[in-house]
Amino acid sequence: MLRWFKNVWVLGIKELKSLLSDLVLMGLMVVVLSVAIYSVATSITTEVRHASVAILDADHSILSYQIRDALLPPYFQKPVEIQREDVDKAMDKGNYVFVLDIPAHFERDVLAGRSPSVQVLADATSVTQAGIGINYLTQIIQGKASEFLHKPGANALSPVTPVVNIQFNPNGQSHWYISTMGVVSNLTLLAIILVGAAVIREREHGTIEQLLVMPVRPSEIVMAKILTNGAVIAIAALLSLWLVVHYWLDVPINGSIPLFTLGMVIYLFSVSSLGIWLATLAPTMPQFGLLSLPIYVVMRLLSGAESPLESMPEFFQYITWLSPETQFTQFSQDVLFRDAGFQTVWPKILMMTVAGALFLALALSRFRSMLAQHS
Repeated sequence: MLRWFKNVWVLGIKELKSLLSDLVLMGLMVVVLSVAIYSVATSITTEVRHASVAILDADHSILSYQIRDALLPPYFQKPVEIQREDVDKAMDKGNYVFVLDIPAHFERDVLAGRSPSVQVLADATSVTQAGIGINYLTQIIQGKASEFLHKPGANALSPVTPVVNIQFNPNGQSHWYISTMGVVSNLTLLAIILVGAAVIREREHGTIEQLLVMPVRPSEIVMAKILTNGAVIAIAALLSLWLVVHYWLDVPINGSIPLFTLGMVIYLFSVSSLGIWLATLAPTMPQFGLLSLPIYVVMRLLSGAESPLESMPEFFQYITWLSPETQFTQFSQDVLFRDAGFQTVWPKILMMTVAGALFLALALSRFRSMLAQHS
């Protein structure tokens, strides 16, 4: 047993030197865990931000101008007045996300208590902005109409006063969530590519024959690749979480970093084993990329990092719970956002461990077959 650990250690040193000498992979790791996370977190938002608005104002009254003036940045761009015959063409071209159609005699009908309608046209290809923005516009129109009539708003007339407490992200800033989940999701990509590339590199450089004449076992070779690459990725991910997410983007980390590190190490063991298994199925690096990228994309989209699992069809909810990335995504949200303890997340850690053992068994079986073909 001591010999096994010694061989893993020696092979791990060799893997580390090989990885550090590969400037392309090292550059990929740095970019994916720094520039990519920052740019995505600051560029993509789930909120209404600078939505373009056009107004078809047939009334030109004080009330219609008050509604127009209430559409302010950063939620909306400055409204643009448009002619009726240009509305369809502008919406077809995607020039505006929203078009407000204020009818003639709007102010007069409001004063007379006739409850006139304001038509809001929305470009639903911008799903998030259209869905949330319609609610914003409705509140603005109703609020300005109540102020114009000197009437209390709907909240003042309600017999119940809701008290809203937003946990973990009180201001609803999307970059808090996107940046943290970016680190979590990018770990999968790096682990699959780096470990898979280590196997492909042995085969393409011809060093696989050197391993065959050495007194080492396939399990020692596989574990050296998993542990070395996993350790490098884990250190890089912790630096990204601390420097990029916490300091650069000013996102608070509420949970236990040691507990998150434990779960991340187990997850990296699981997904690195998956990467080795995929690498043994593909003879060349391009084929390995074509095989691994679709698997990564599907795992990420169904992991709950992009949308809640509850919004998926029930069948896919059951299937995706078998994925280690789903377990790690839920684990990370529990630990980093909700400050959950081990007693809460241990089932997810267990699921990642079981998945890792399964992928390791598959990887060892295929790796032995690959070595036998070269012997």
